[in-house]
Amino acid sequence: MKTKNIRYYRTLCGKEPFSDWLRGLRDLTTRARVLRRLDRVALGHYGDYKALGDGVYELRLAFGPGYRVYFCEYDNVTVILLIAGDKSRQSKDIALAKQYCRELRGNNHEQAIND
Repeated sequence: MKTKNIRYYRTLCGKEPFSDWLRGLRDLTTRARVLRRLDRVALGHYGDYKALGDGVYELRLAFGPGYRVYFCEYDNVTVILLIAGDKSRQSKDIALAKQYCRELRGNNHEQAIND
């Protein structure tokens, strides 16, 4: 199984929605669990996820208030983390993730991806 490069989406204003969400998690155990899941994604093991359309996918984390991580893929090797949240904001987060994915397609990918 191929390994994946994990990158963070950066808005045109320079913000990184996923990084901001992750830093905002006060519970360090939760933050560690999210990072462990992303380590597995980097190894190609996505676990519980589903396609949402428009090139956006949702990682479903089975702990806490129903955490979700939204991502897209680029060049079949790079996973771009767009945004994350929980079930209470799911509809808004999906809409934002799709918007970010469209922005990536419309712009130079390298400018919107944090190494």
